[in-house]
Amino acid sequence: MLLTQLTYLEAIAETNAGTATVLQYLCPVGILAYTCVKDRVAPTLAEVVSMLLAIGGTFLIATHGQLNHLAINPKGLAWGVVSAFAYALYIILPLNLIQKWGSMLVIGVGMAIPGILMIPFSGLLSSSGNYRLDTWMALFGLVVIGTIFAYTAFLKGTSLVGAVKGSLLASFEPISAVFFAFVIMKEHFFIIDFLGMGMILLAVLLITLKDFIIQKEKGIL
Repeated sequence: MLLTQLTYLEAIAETNAGTATVLQYLCPVGILAYTCVKDRVAPTLAEVVSMLLAIGGTFLIATHGQLNHLAINPKGLAWGVVSAFAYALYIILPLNLIQKWGSMLVIGVGMAIPGILMIPFSGLLSSSGNYRLDTWMALFGLVVIGTIFAYTAFLKGTSLVGAVKGSLLASFEPISAVFFAFVIMKEHFFIIDFLGMGMILLAVLLITLKDFIIQKEKGIL
């Protein structure tokens, strides 16, 4: 989880919250590709279309359709893609542990251990400690609201409505991130950026809706 958060924040620092969040949502496509390889099954037509949409959307965000230059900070693009990869690992790797010990314990330990290990590298020990009120408010928002409350609420909601519906609802996160980045942070986006973001979100929706339809047909939902 530390790698997920670190790469995501680095992507935000190099680009903006909206772009970083959309790039991180390449994660379901990565999980889909991993599952197809692991289970040695060919992707369905909907899955192929979703992969092409995700790749095409990333291409538009990165280049604005021009092959000879990047329209996005290369570091931001790299951090965003690594963030998606880390997010996929965050979902795939702890599955057995979560089934045995429960999600709250696994995530709690997963937050605590890397947090402690990163203290010597965070600059906290060498900091003068002269934090302003807005700094404390930002830390509170990042740690308590953006991490603890957000992950707990997501897990609780997923336990109530199911993983598929939870993933479908979570896909609204990039939309809200882009909206607030535009309205509050005054970030500038081009029409082609929105087109690329829309393609990535459509890819995520296709994957999620496919799972939703399959489970509904099986009578699971």
